[in-house]
Amino acid sequence: MLVLTDCKSTCSFSCRDPIHWVSIHRYHHQYVDSEKDPHSPIFGFWFSHMGWLFDSGYILEKYQERKNVEDLKSQAFYRFIHRTYVLHPFALISLIYIFGGFTYLVWVVGVATTWGYHMTFLVNSACHIWGNQAWNTNDLSKNNWLVALFSFGEGWHNNHHAFEYLARHGLEWWQIDFGWYAIRFLEALGLATNVKLPTEDHKRKKAFTCHKFK
Repeated sequence: MLVLTDCKSTCSFSCRDPIHWVSIHRYHHQYVDSEKDPHSPIFGFWFSHMGWLFDSGYILEKYQERKNVEDLKSQAFYRFIHRTYVLHPFALISLIYIFGGFTYLVWVVGVATTWGYHMTFLVNSACHIWGNQAWNTNDLSKNNWLVALFSFGEGWHNNHHAFEYLARHGLEWWQIDFGWYAIRFLEALGLATNVKLPTEDHKRKKAFTCHKFK
């Protein structure tokens, strides 16, 4: 699983390393759609989509030192990636070029990475503006079926905000969620453990009054 995490960290410079990304994500949930949210559309669509990434002092000014990821900082693996994350994309680019040449670089690095960027960005922007709220989260998070379709399940964002610990975004059978399918596969292989799902009691607490559960 740590190797998979390292592969994820090579995807881009903007995502940086797990310590950075997890810190931003935790601050987003802690201060969701408030002035301290690192990427809320209350500051405008384009800011939440990707504008916040280009303000190098923005996060530092808001939070000073990252103190919400001590659990990751205590692990040598994540400290190593934090120190060397800039090198990982170059290693990946070199391997892709060696095995596939310039054509592979265009499609795997250029097209695929750009697509991945904007799917992530749309979760931060569009999924806090357009869609529906299945759960009472006291924020602007939405389930957006179109973003979910093109991001393989990440667009069920209101589900994610309702149950932050959730291993799956698509709670309904019809909510496509390839991340969840991958987790189930890894669980079957014994590579994913302690997979968490919401209890019926937690669902009742997060439900609007119109929701009915047995």
